[in-house]
Amino acid sequence: MTAHSVDELMDLLHACRGAWDTPDRTGDPVDLHDHALQTAALLRRRHPADKELQVAGLLHDLGHLLRPGDDAGHADSAAAAVRPLLGERVARLVQLHVPAKRYLAAAEPGRSLSPQSDLTLGVQGGPMTADEMAAFVQDPCAQDALTLRQADDEGKVVGLDAGELEDWRPVLEHLAASRTGAAR
Repeated sequence: MTAHSVDELMDLLHACRGAWDTPDRTGDPVDLHDHALQTAALLRRRHPADKELQVAGLLHDLGHLLRPGDDAGHADSAAAAVRPLLGERVARLVQLHVPAKRYLAAAEPGRSLSPQSDLTLGVQGGPMTADEMAAFVQDPCAQDALTLRQADDEGKVVGLDAGELEDWRPVLEHLAASRTGAAR
């Protein structure tokens, strides 16, 4: 599935309400909708000028909706879905949020993860090896991916009001228009 317009992307994001990172709802304590809003809001507060980073936070777990149960490949699925509309940097940040988790698990072995993130770390390759870490930090998006990952880990608070999804439409429209040269 590829989002060809902001309207299609918004439909996917709206479909995240009541959708969970695990088909049986045993995963994280908030649905994909609330998690997306919380992650994006944290990034907006900490990096107000970086709209692409904020949007990557909003979209990073769309793969759980597109391919339920695919913990290992959800980041790649989400990146592929948004790349044509929002460009390479947004897609790359989305794609790197899982490797960023693996990097942080290796760099900070005592780092706390949610129970679901800790569980999926194994199917996603476990903590990175030293060679994988060295390769990861060479990626031009690595530092921003780590920032996204930290917000991802924090954006799982039950009952936290992180705004309305429709508030993100103008940001998505701006990024899509700047990518294509035409308003969507």
